[in-house]
Amino acid sequence: MHNAGYNLDYVFLLMLIESGQDIKDLCESPRMRALYQGLYRKGLITEEGKITVTGKELLSYTNEGIVVDKKVKKAKATLDFEAWWKAYPGTDTFVHKGNNFTGSRSLRTKKDECKLKFDKILEEGEYTVEEMIAALQYEVLQKKENSVKQKANKLTFMQNSLTYLNQCTFEPFIELVREGNNIVEAPQISGGTDI
Repeated sequence: MHNAGYNLDYVFLLMLIESGQDIKDLCESPRMRALYQGLYRKGLITEEGKITVTGKELLSYTNEGIVVDKKVKKAKATLDFEAWWKAYPGTDTFVHKGNNFTGSRSLRTKKDECKLKFDKILEEGEYTVEEMIAALQYEVLQKKENSVKQKANKLTFMQNSLTYLNQCTFEPFIELVREGNNIVEAPQISGGTDI
């Protein structure tokens, strides 16, 4: 509605016209005249003041709610979750900077339950998909970098995907991302000598 340049004033005036009110009497003020002219310019009413097909569609849209957008939102939510799911490590076994780290368990678990929890987190509106993925990538890279530094697999301490979402483990990492922090891979040093 907003993208088409309509506002609630137009909807209100259309509702008055639909109910049989003569709104020309209301158009004494410059603001009301401008709104009435806007209805005509946008093709919502005819020159005679009758509601056009476009005007009826706008009224129908506002009366019925956003039915079409539910399918679009559901498809977007599915794509958002899939992007996050792919970013989540499958197991705690990984190779980083030429170092092999062997793990013992799967980290991605209960996909359907994760999707429900993920969607619920997004619906609350506190975090965006981008922040959720950035926080996850931040934590995973941090664990991999620490694994190389300490020569021990730190990804084994990563929670499984459902626990991660249920316990909101991402929150401190989202705060770091929001503050502009980012973890940078340390350069790989090769060819050194031990002393």
